Parts: sequence; C-alpha cells; structure tokens
Amino acid sequence: MKKKLEGLVAIVTGSGQGVGKGIAQVLAREGVKVLTNNRSPKSINEAELINLSEEEKTNFYKMWGDAESAAQEINEMGGEAIAFYGDVSDDETAKTMVETAIKHWGRIDILVNNAAGLGSGFIHETSEKEWKKQTIPKLKGAFNLMKYAVPYMQEQKFGRIINVASDAWIGLAGLSVYSAANAGIVGLSKGAAKELYKYGITVNTICPQAASPGHILNFANAKKNIESLVGADKIDPEKLKAVEAAHATPDKAAPFVAYLCTTEAGFISGSVFTVTSDSRVSLYSEPFVKATIKKEENVWDIDELIQKVPETLLKDYVSIVQNADW
Repeated sequence: MKKKLEGLVAIVTGSGQGVGKGIAQVLAREGVKVLTNNRSPKSINEAELINLSEEEKTNFYKMWGDAESAAQEINEMGGEAIAFYGDVSDDETAKTMVETAIKHWGRIDILVNNAAGLGSGFIHETSEKEWKKQTIPKLKGAFNLMKYAVPYMQEQKFGRIINVASDAWIGLAGLSVYSAANAGIVGLSKGAAKELYKYGITVNTICPQAASPGHILNFANAKKNIESLVGADKIDPEKLKAVEAAHATPDKAAPFVAYLCTTEAGFISGSVFTVTSDSRVSLYSEPFVKATIKKEENVWDIDELIQKVPETLLKDYVSIVQNADW
C-alpha cells in the first residue's frame, strides 16, 4: 500500500533528538525523504545537569543524539535521510541546507522549523547572551529557511510549512524571553500563511509537548524558578503529573504534523495547535478585538478614562496575573 506522503521531501531542523527527531521519523515512515539537522555533532555539558535527578539524567542520556545518528536510524528502518550540520540562524547556511535537499532529491515539499535555543529565567536576571540564545535560532532560523524554501514551493504549487513554537507563546512566568521568541513564531506563521496560501502553501504552528533532553533540562530549571516565585506548596502535584504525562515519547506527538502535510489538510493554514505525546491535539482560538471605547470629540482625559474603562472597555475583565496556574 502506498504511503500517504510517498515521494515528498522534508527538511526538519533541530531533528537530532527530541521532538524534531520524532517528527523526522514519523514523516519517514510515511514515505518522506528527510534532511535531518542540528548545529553540530553533539557533546554533553555535565555542568548543565546539576539540577536533574538521577532518573532525569538517565533519560537525558538515553535521548541524546544529533543529525547524523537521527539520519542513520531512519535509514536503518528503511527510510531515506541525510544529515546536515549547520546553524539555521546563519543566512548562507540556511540557503545551503535548502540547496542540499534540492541537489539530492530535486524538490522541497515540507519544512519543519524546530531548531531552537532553550532557556529559562526571570526577565531581570536574563543576560543579553541568553536573550540571543533563546530568540535568534528560533526566529531568524525559521525566517531563513522559509525565505529559501518558499520559491521552490511556489514553483511546484505545493508546500507545507510547520513552525514549532511552545505553549509559552501565551506568556509563562520564569520564561519571559522564551515566551517572546515563541510569540514571534506565531506572528511570523500567521503573516506568511496569508501571503502564501494562493500558491498552495500552508503555514501552521504547533506547540508540542514531548520528551527531549532540552525539555528535561529546562523543565527542571523552570520548575525551580516558579517554586521560588510562588512557593513549592502552590504547585498542584496532580497538574505536574499531567504535564509530565503529556511529555512522553516524542514520536507520539508527531502524527498530527504528518497530517498537516497531506493534501487533505490543505484547507488548514495560519492556525496554532498544541500537540502532546498523550495524543491530545488542541486548537488555539484566534485573537480578535473584544471591546472598544471611542470619544467622538476631543481627547480622553484621565478622569473620564478612570470611569469609562472599567465599566465599558474592561467589563468583566480579569487580568492573567490573577491566575496562579503558571
């Protein structure tokens, strides 16, 4: 029986391990030829593991890998993959990556922008170096790859772009910079979706919840930050268990990505989904203007706004900071 995505070609950035690797493997099982990628051959910085339990360290080592090992696993299971090491935030590297896929297979149908620099920390404690680490690979990397892949997709009148963000895009305490990077991905995707739909190219955003070395490391650090902010007793252990259950085997979060790449999913573009390893797929609502106030003559004065805003513009308003479920 012919596989659903037989003969298509994909680039999956940040696919040496974790979510990206899971996506690459599931696409390969559906007949996609895959270029795997990460910045360079991986090595482990033991100092980063200081906050992990022994069990977390064991899982961290078990999932460790890079573009070469991911491609090798795909080829061993009967798929077709090549590895490409390079920093997607570098313009020439991104261009060469797309050209490499074209050289090997003659086309590029699917682009999954998963490469990211992970991190955590409060806004007043975040260095410029950490800001660049968390924002540039994700945002500039996605932009670079889209810029060079889109002309080929336009020519063939078909393309599927999936940009990987995080539920942090709505704003998470202790992850302000990471939240900013992911909110940027959502905006980039929505804008591009409107530009490219007429060419048969869809652009969607997924916020995956699945296990990876990066998640293990950053979840431990983020949990520690939130505990210091609100107190360990304020964190619901049942909700913590639910979060951990949603971050299971990476390839279990990947089938929905494969679905978005089908011709049948061609009507879906500009949307944001959460996809978890316990088989939950959620669709985010679209932002819209909820209420407006306008003064027909002159300008508002402060006393007028003090009266008008609560009773009209912000009627029944509750600030997100009142929700302690962070």
